[in-house]
Amino acid sequence: MCFYLRVCVCFYLRVCVWCVCVCMRSTEEGLQAVDQLVRTYSHSCSWFLGPFYSLVRLFHPDYIKPLLLAPASITVKDELFYGFLRPWLGQSLLLSNGDDWFRRRRLLTPAFHFDILKNYVKIFNHSSDIMHSKWRRLVAEGESRQDMFNHISLMTLDSLLRCTFSYNSNCQESSSEYIAAIFELSTLVIERRGRILHHWDCLYWRSPEGQRFKQACSVVHGFTRTVVQERRAQLLHRGEPEGPDTTGGEEKKKKRVADFIDLLLLSKDEDGHGLTDEEIKAEADTFMFGGHDTTASGISWVLYNLSQHQDYQDRCRAEVNDLLQDRKTEDLDCLPFTTMCIKESLRLHSPVSAVTRRYTKDMTVPGGRVIPQGSICLVSIYGNHHNPEIWPDPDVYNPMRFDPENSKDRSSHAFIPFSSGPRNCIGQKFAMAELRVVVALTLRRFRLTPGGVEVRRLPQLVLRAEGGLWLTLETLDAPQD
Repeated sequence: MCFYLRVCVCFYLRVCVWCVCVCMRSTEEGLQAVDQLVRTYSHSCSWFLGPFYSLVRLFHPDYIKPLLLAPASITVKDELFYGFLRPWLGQSLLLSNGDDWFRRRRLLTPAFHFDILKNYVKIFNHSSDIMHSKWRRLVAEGESRQDMFNHISLMTLDSLLRCTFSYNSNCQESSSEYIAAIFELSTLVIERRGRILHHWDCLYWRSPEGQRFKQACSVVHGFTRTVVQERRAQLLHRGEPEGPDTTGGEEKKKKRVADFIDLLLLSKDEDGHGLTDEEIKAEADTFMFGGHDTTASGISWVLYNLSQHQDYQDRCRAEVNDLLQDRKTEDLDCLPFTTMCIKESLRLHSPVSAVTRRYTKDMTVPGGRVIPQGSICLVSIYGNHHNPEIWPDPDVYNPMRFDPENSKDRSSHAFIPFSSGPRNCIGQKFAMAELRVVVALTLRRFRLTPGGVEVRRLPQLVLRAEGGLWLTLETLDAPQD
């Protein structure tokens, strides 16, 4: 009888989660429904689904701040929303909790140090060059209208493969089994979330979709495992490398430069213990998953917003050209107005619409309200960024919101595209560096105008556009880079 009750409760919880997912539709209308919730409730609302399950949805910085700043020791990534990623990403930093999370975070943090990230700028530049050469060819052939997501996703994958594995996939010009498997896994995770019967492993792994997921995982894991094992063997024989390999070519240096895998292989905790091959594989797979789609979404929407506002685009282009006249792309931190345009785009079109957290103790929010232990807290990044109490005219693209004078009195948690607190995005500096490089070089070489198609937002794992995000490209006679 107890077993039967557990099965019934489990089924009930899954149905509740599915109902919540349906209510939070991954469509343009779903985002408009969030707008209505924010206007109605201002800071938060609760979903009570029977006696077993509750979800608190928050969209005001004063309520979000105490949750995201809570100690990692009481913060848990819930399985109901993140569990579908575990067969792909394993017990990685994204999905781990407690002491395991603390250890991984300490070991991974040096890999994202500013001095390390500076070395990746040449890779971002090289991958952008490949994409822009393809665009010039397409424009010359009369195909000036292009889907930004399609091209930019391949470009960010290309740069990540070089930064992570020192691997030249040529994925921007030709197909790859590994690249196809990553796209397949992302699609299947979204599909599984929306199908209630596929929430049970015993049913999902017997379905055609589950078999496809297993096959794609096998391809991705096999690639990563091989690279990790080969690289560990190379380190044993050749010693430590120097810095990232930016060539991506066939030439081998006597002492190869370090990439993300090398940095993980060399990392040690205070006891002198490093990560196992399986742990490194999980982190590399997570870096590839979290690093290409989110950044591609961010870049695509920046270019879209600037195509809608030619005055801002011209001002950014002038700023970029003035900076690069006598300097290198490594100096792209010095682009104040372009950075303001990027941040406003990340506010208006946040690549990640929400994050969820669960807490092992009661959490207090303003007004003396208490979120009970075990409740799932859905931090609506989209709702927070579109809250009219914080952002007047929230649907208007206005980069001047991020002028230092206009930002000084704003809540520290009004703008959280990379989340916040101890469990924030460890790769946010990497992402911002790539955003600046790609946006700057694109504006230097092309003028972007609207593609003549109605844009309907599509919030999936990242924010996309239904049918693609189409813009029209015009080649510019840019100065030599």
